[in-house]
Amino acid sequence: MTSRLIVSGMIAAAIAAAPSANHIEPALRSLLAKQLKFSASDLSELERGDILTHTLGASGPGEIAAVAATWIDASAAEFIAAFRDIVHFKQGDEVLQIGLFSDPPTLEDIKALTITSDDFDGRACHVGDCPIRLPADAIRRIEHDIDWRAADANAQAAELFKRMLVDDVRAYWSGGPGRFAEYNDGHKPIRPLDDFAEVLKSSPYVDLLVPGLAAHLARFPAAKLEGAEDFLYWSKEKFGFTPFITVTHVTIAHAPSGDIVATTKDVYSSRYFDTSLGLTVASDAAEGRGFFLVYVNRSRANALKGRFSGLRRSLVQRRAASGMEETLEHVKAKLEKPGL
Repeated sequence: MTSRLIVSGMIAAAIAAAPSANHIEPALRSLLAKQLKFSASDLSELERGDILTHTLGASGPGEIAAVAATWIDASAAEFIAAFRDIVHFKQGDEVLQIGLFSDPPTLEDIKALTITSDDFDGRACHVGDCPIRLPADAIRRIEHDIDWRAADANAQAAELFKRMLVDDVRAYWSGGPGRFAEYNDGHKPIRPLDDFAEVLKSSPYVDLLVPGLAAHLARFPAAKLEGAEDFLYWSKEKFGFTPFITVTHVTIAHAPSGDIVATTKDVYSSRYFDTSLGLTVASDAAEGRGFFLVYVNRSRANALKGRFSGLRRSLVQRRAASGMEETLEHVKAKLEKPGL
């Protein structure tokens, strides 16, 4: 009898010590299952704390889409507080430089951004053949406004690029004229505004989570979502053979379900991407502890179109999914063990 009691006590202690189930809120469960194609077994693994990633179907040429999700032993509020401090949140080996834009954006905001020949070679920039994304009128300014015989010609070109970039960002933020509506660095023009509209249309989960958020992103700043928080940041990051400079618009909003939703919208990328839309959901567990973190990204790149595009897109999608998994691992470790 005594031995049975001891064994029973050991079993009870083991059960008590086992991690409790952390259940997904109904609204998030529906989103994951219906919109983001997580299976029932995927959801069970997610509730056990696993990191799950998979690709999503492309809705147009040159598009890649992937989703990643995990459970984190912290709160959604802790995550979003860290996310707001984007300069520290994004620090890592791949991010070479980063900074915030003021409201309104100024040239001083990107004073710390260094422009080297790897970032921008003005001498090699011509309409239809330029190493970075720029519209035709901007490329002509580089050709004609810079004294290429001067000893400081490269510095002049870098400063001109910065001024044009800030003018574009200021126009975006104010809704005024002067936005980069078309890039003419290659044989075929790229229209990032049209590409973003198509990516947003292929992301119905944005409005399902927060009604009105899609219009906020599509027509910013003309159709601002009440209660939404917006800010812009710039970064220079490693990707491929050469770094790229990017400007990102972040929006943080609260869903009717109580979840916190953050979107990242590409305002400008000097290379690689035509447009990009990221969506992050932080949802406290319905039962148990912690929160579920979901990240979805849908991007388009001209290099993924045309001949052999299927193979290139497959390779980039796998890399994107792998990168998202590494990001979630990093966030999970940072929040669960902040002292490490």
